[in-house]
Amino acid sequence: MKKITKEVYLKWYEDMLFWRKFEDKLAQVYIQQKVRGFLHLYNGQEAVLAGSLHAMDLTKDRMITAYRNHVQPIGMGVDPRKVMAELYGKVTGTSKGMGGSMHIFSKEHRFHGGHGIVGGQIPLGAGMAFGDKYAGRDNVTLCYMGDGAVRQGSFHEALNLAMLWQLPVVFICENNGYAMGTSVERTAYSTEIWKLGLGYEMPCGPVDGMDPVTVAQEVSKAVDRARSGGGPTFLEMKTYRYRGHSMSDAQHYRTKEEVKEYQKIDPITQVLDIIKENNYASEEEIKAIDKRVKDLVLECEKFADESDYPPVQQLYDMVYEQEDFPFVQHK
Repeated sequence: MKKITKEVYLKWYEDMLFWRKFEDKLAQVYIQQKVRGFLHLYNGQEAVLAGSLHAMDLTKDRMITAYRNHVQPIGMGVDPRKVMAELYGKVTGTSKGMGGSMHIFSKEHRFHGGHGIVGGQIPLGAGMAFGDKYAGRDNVTLCYMGDGAVRQGSFHEALNLAMLWQLPVVFICENNGYAMGTSVERTAYSTEIWKLGLGYEMPCGPVDGMDPVTVAQEVSKAVDRARSGGGPTFLEMKTYRYRGHSMSDAQHYRTKEEVKEYQKIDPITQVLDIIKENNYASEEEIKAIDKRVKDLVLECEKFADESDYPPVQQLYDMVYEQEDFPFVQHK
């Protein structure tokens, strides 16, 4: 695994804090109706992304996930202003305002979405890994899903084929305790989700998803295994989301006390404590990071606010056009 240095801790703190504040800003502008439709926020789960990115080679590895997908592309290198603009439905967004909250995408940065169908991204992740193996590339695909998605048949089909063909893919379940508002205990006899990998003799295990160090260690092992031809891995990240499933979630299924208990092991606080304990940064330097984060969030909001909505003509331009199509051309 790449060494976890002072610089890594400082980057983790700044990145995770920015992701948290970015999502907080989205919650704010959603109430103002600047962002419409569904909005699924990542607050509390930042260690999973931070640790995973440390284990990846961002020059060639891929990432695909479900619809809680705003900050992952930012971590992969996508301009956060464009992500904010996409959520606003503006023409300067990552998909020219046509994808919205659940469908962020960047071919350039190898972030393959944002998928709204529960579990729909799992066979796609396996398929991308198949493509890389078929073409002789040493890329690795990280495929994320929620705890609810592992009840889908496509999950089991993908794991079976991934083992059969020894695909370079890491399946990662972000178990935040609830599939929408339904707890894992109410949907499964065995609540140890990682054990589903045992049925396919796939390397698998549980991971503390609130600690980026542990995440980095376990994902690094899985990525190295995949890149060296050792096949797939299934990891269960035991994490937690502080906000509801989406902004429309009243959260009647859990108590405020439960949320507060998990906030005691907040990943951002854990990293900040290590920074302070090891004197990796002075109070002034930490305040400077906080200010950079705040300023960048405001810059993203300003960029999205001032960008234009796409013209109506774009609706027709964003589809395939067949040259010999016999009817009236759209232009």
